[in-house]
Amino acid sequence: MDNVSFQTTVLPLSDRLFRLALRVTMNRAEAEDVVQDTLLRVWERRSEWRQIDNLEAFAIATCRNRALDVAKRAGRNTVPLDKVEGSHLSASGTQRALEAREQLSLVRRLMDSLPELQRTIMLLRDIEGQSYGEIAKELGISETQVKVYLHRARTKVREGIKN
Repeated sequence: MDNVSFQTTVLPLSDRLFRLALRVTMNRAEAEDVVQDTLLRVWERRSEWRQIDNLEAFAIATCRNRALDVAKRAGRNTVPLDKVEGSHLSASGTQRALEAREQLSLVRRLMDSLPELQRTIMLLRDIEGQSYGEIAKELGISETQVKVYLHRARTKVREGIKN
């Protein structure tokens, strides 16, 4: 990787790292600590940056792993999305808004019930908009595995909505 600068390459990832850490830890203070620790770990490995193919993927994988460690230590194994992400619907009182809010709540509960890897892949792909290749590098699995896990996760959510 040529011409890598911490300030122009790594620091702009802070918001994205924070969102990921917050989703996993469910605690704002812990998420901030995870991001700081992640940035410190990336900085400490600056001598290796030229050998790292995708510094962004490396930072995100480091953040995810650190956040999972913090969450496990605190005794949390699942991420309730409705506590982390606010509803984008206004309380207009209409039947349509109520149905949409209930649908969103159902999807969040269904995603919370997914296995950790499936939930993480679904969040990275459908919410963060990452490519299959980026997700595969971050999680250390093949692109085919990413597609399989994503398909299984979406199928479970879809079946839950139908029932």
